[in-house]
Amino acid sequence: MRRFNLVRNEDETGVSGTGNVAQGIEFDTGACAMAWLTSVSSVAIYASIDDVVFIHGHGGKTVVEWLDD
Repeated sequence: MRRFNLVRNEDETGVSGTGNVAQGIEFDTGACAMAWLTSVSSVAIYASIDDVVFIHGHGGKTVVEWLDD
């Protein structure tokens, strides 16, 4: 398993802000859990890191920063 931050360089919607907006874990199965660090937070489960990027990447304006190798 490895940890990641979701780093938003540009906030398209004005909701989450910029910088480190979420923390996540990718399990050995490929599934991911992610917790938002925003004022209204939630925890979500995704089938893969590709799904996280597809949903939250906003065309490269938000990136995954891996904390573990």
